[in-house]
Amino acid sequence: MKIVDIVESTRPIKSDIRNAYIDFSKMTLSLVAVVTDVIRDGKPVIGYGFNSNGRYGQGALMRDRFIPRVLEADPASLVDDTGDNLCPHKIWARMMINEKPGGHGERSVAVGTIDMAVWDAVAKIAGKPLHQLLAERYGNGKPANPRVFVYAAGGYYYPGKGLDGLKKEMESYLARGYSVVKMKIGGATLADDCERIESVLKILGPGQQLAVDANGRFDLKTAIDYGRALSQYPLFWYEEAGDPLDYELQAKLGEVYQGPMATGENLFSMQDARNLIRHGGMRPDRDWLQFDCALSYGLVEYLRTLDMLKEHGWSPSRCIPHGGHQMSLAIAAGLGLGGNESYPDLFQPYGGFPDGVKVDNGYVTLPPLPGIGFEGKSDLIAEMRALAS
Repeated sequence: MKIVDIVESTRPIKSDIRNAYIDFSKMTLSLVAVVTDVIRDGKPVIGYGFNSNGRYGQGALMRDRFIPRVLEADPASLVDDTGDNLCPHKIWARMMINEKPGGHGERSVAVGTIDMAVWDAVAKIAGKPLHQLLAERYGNGKPANPRVFVYAAGGYYYPGKGLDGLKKEMESYLARGYSVVKMKIGGATLADDCERIESVLKILGPGQQLAVDANGRFDLKTAIDYGRALSQYPLFWYEEAGDPLDYELQAKLGEVYQGPMATGENLFSMQDARNLIRHGGMRPDRDWLQFDCALSYGLVEYLRTLDMLKEHGWSPSRCIPHGGHQMSLAIAAGLGLGGNESYPDLFQPYGGFPDGVKVDNGYVTLPPLPGIGFEGKSDLIAEMRALAS
């Protein structure tokens, strides 16, 4: 058993939308295929992966360092102890040979993308949905729960989009079954953002909530000014007020803002996540952690992060990953996370769910597809198969 090839292609996911920090007009991602010599139904088993939006494709890093290390390794060194499957942990270790600790920047995206494809292949070789395989290997002894909470992320700033456009967008998410919607703040004045928030709150019904996301835009004073203003609203959370590595800002904000806060999507290692828990003032009874495996060295590292959280008294149910991809959905179902982000209308075909999966009162139920389940999403698997061929 061996990996015979790893292929990467950099793809555009450009859009005219913007948040408080960046626009997406030149955004890309890396699409990866891990081709094995295992044959199922007359075809080789292929695992697929891609990185989340907000970070660019990392094809150069993959082709220069991480892919050659895997392909040059002795195939026997990359299989598990049974000899019947690949070992993601050994493959991860091979990718990280000759890499110094620290510097968790773009290389974490490159490794995380390949890692996703490896896990997809491993679950397919095992003939199981990834969420089932994860529950069996790393869960709490209970079967995987395929029913996962999801929220609708949107509310971006867009040329010519006023309050009516914002409300129509949010109404469309609610009509599709979402119970929590999210919008951007920080790209306008505080007064304008409060007006935008109030316009959305007015359309919400019983059991429906609004989250807001500043995308790390604020300094301490502005974060606190927003926090005081937002305290009047019943928000699901106030997300990423300041720079993701400014743990003091996050801690001081928590002294003022008593509602739920969320952050972590731009922390790319267990060590960075641990510093947030140690120094960021995050509260395990109400706050949310958004670490995204596709950006942070993959599931192998995410498992270390979950172990660290447990040691510090955090439940995995306080994790709702960023990114809106099916890998995090599988992790949520298999390891008991609190849910997953979703982009109903953006970053297609990479976001969303398998065909036919509907949101029901804020939840989706994952179908029993082998691997991550990409084969169930017709527009996405067409792109993936074209790459592999």
